Amino acid sequence: MQQLDNVQINFDTNTLWVLNVALGLVMFGVALGISLNDFKTLIKQPKPILLGLLSQFVLLPFVTFLFVILIKPQPSIALGMMMVAACPGGNISNFMSHLAKGNSALSVSLTAFATFLAMIMTPFNFQLYGNLYQPTAQILKTIQLDPFELVKLVILILGIPLILGMLLRFKNETLAIKLSKLLKPLSIVIFIAIVIVAFTKNIEIFNKYISHVLLIGVSHNILAIIIGFLVARMFKLSFKNQKTLAIETGIQNSGLGLLLIFTFFDGVGGMSILVAFWGIWHIVSGLLLAGYWSNKKEV
Repeated sequence: MQQLDNVQINFDTNTLWVLNVALGLVMFGVALGISLNDFKTLIKQPKPILLGLLSQFVLLPFVTFLFVILIKPQPSIALGMMMVAACPGGNISNFMSHLAKGNSALSVSLTAFATFLAMIMTPFNFQLYGNLYQPTAQILKTIQLDPFELVKLVILILGIPLILGMLLRFKNETLAIKLSKLLKPLSIVIFIAIVIVAFTKNIEIFNKYISHVLLIGVSHNILAIIIGFLVARMFKLSFKNQKTLAIETGIQNSGLGLLLIFTFFDGVGGMSILVAFWGIWHIVSGLLLAGYWSNKKEV
């Protein structure tokens, strides 16, 4: 098990560059669906959005930290869990919410606001909890991660495409809507392809170590879904919004997590295996949950 922390995943510069472009494309596509009306909705009905952001950026990282202390996984796996928890919701959450007959408008708004906040909150949460837990703090010391470089990359990948997408939407809404419909499925396919390439290039490593992250990854994802659902239920949101918050909290932008790992951590074994597994598993869990909820009546 100890050698898992030292395993290096094969992920070359060209593939990393493609992942950068793909994520930028995903964020640009998300931004094309954001209008000024979304911000007006936040002012008029802030409760569901604020609860969603609380669930994603406060409760999930904190509960993940407690979960890590409880189960004491391999340090690199723990760091992967913290990375996933620090990332914003993934863009496929919008599709999952629609499939589950949730609140699609809330889902899109949450993805938008979470992506904006992620420029600060993702580096902050990852640094905070990574340094609070002694075994992961040791890895961070050896990597010598520069927090400003981390923030800079997150802004580059999330911020600039968001600004450009929203600007295009403001200038030419008809074109933006058409592009959005094209880019959403395309970006999902590109992301899944990248995860598959990462797996196939490292099939021996994944076969050897996947058992170490399988149960942890599934449990962590279920925990994230439960957090979102319970927060919405406790604050008496509608069942439609409960489903949406559960999916938004459980479907994380693991593509961003992988990009940060390969950029700053040189593909540290436990981290990349955990986050790559999450990238595939949350699609499975999201589809299963959405399929179940699509046939369940309002309660």
